[in-house]
Amino acid sequence: MVLPFQLGTLCDLASWRGHSEEIIMRALCWHGKGDVRVDTVPDPKIQHPRDAVIKITACAICGSDLHLLDGYQPTMESGDILGHENMGEVIELGSEVTNLKIGDRVVVPFTISCGQCWFCQKGLFSCCDRTNPNAELAAQAMGQSPAGLFGFSHMLGGYSGGQAEYLRVPMADVGPIKIPDSVTDEQALFLSDIFPTGYMAAVNAQIEPGDTVAIWGCGPVGQFAIRSALMLGAGRVIAIDEVPERLAMAEAGGAETIDFSKTDVYDELMKRTENVVRTAASMRSDARRPDMVRPMPCSTRSRRQLSWPPTAFTSCARRSCAAARRARFPFRASMSAWATRSRLARL
Repeated sequence: MVLPFQLGTLCDLASWRGHSEEIIMRALCWHGKGDVRVDTVPDPKIQHPRDAVIKITACAICGSDLHLLDGYQPTMESGDILGHENMGEVIELGSEVTNLKIGDRVVVPFTISCGQCWFCQKGLFSCCDRTNPNAELAAQAMGQSPAGLFGFSHMLGGYSGGQAEYLRVPMADVGPIKIPDSVTDEQALFLSDIFPTGYMAAVNAQIEPGDTVAIWGCGPVGQFAIRSALMLGAGRVIAIDEVPERLAMAEAGGAETIDFSKTDVYDELMKRTENVVRTAASMRSDARRPDMVRPMPCSTRSRRQLSWPPTAFTSCARRSCAAARRARFPFRASMSAWATRSRLARL
């Protein structure tokens, strides 16, 4: 018999319920750099009493999926199912999942958290140290291991992602968020990853009522950072990008904008703010050392595809950081929540 999937991938034999057409689903699978296909794979099934299986009703492509597409993320294997921004309807439950019921609509966070370890008890769910079976491998590559992640390589757990018809959700009594019928899938889906990431950027900026906040990058995370900053009490938000559609969306969200391809950002910020500005940057940096900024703008394109020169962007960001220090305000930059653990380990 020829199996309709490849062995040794996230689509493991244990999750295959049988051999009939009725129990085989379609999923978006990685097969190498630049090679993503819709494949026929086995349905997931309950493997642990704390598992749930959901029927996917909405999913999204994250900017970090480009790291997989471009071959930058190690330990990917041909046939791995992608996708970590997912929601759907509960169709099966393990015996220990008592907070959900069949038919519930849920958003699934991209981190898999046990809810019981020291990190989870402190609310640091992305740092869970029980859900990544390949934590040692992740630590070798990253310094420290985050929690297990959906659809994001074997060194981060080897869990199937949700760009598929169905998804097995481990630790389903901890992560999934029940969604009321009055909220649509499109409204709720961003709670899986992108909205919390933008919100974290705004929280990290330590915004006080009436502050002026500058946000670098108006991609998806930047858009949520803009709205989060205003929600947290910012008096003004100045959003910086060069893509007209992103700048227009930023303005629609209540931000002032700067097109960095047409003006000197540092001079413009100083002019508009009289040297007083917080910087909630949509980039990755070492928050303790503003002079060590490494640009990672929020974008649906990979960094190597961006039109701005990284050196010029870094130089301008450093000058803005200097402006923040001059005004005696801390510089903070956003990072994906799962990266927090490596930061904590170095402090």
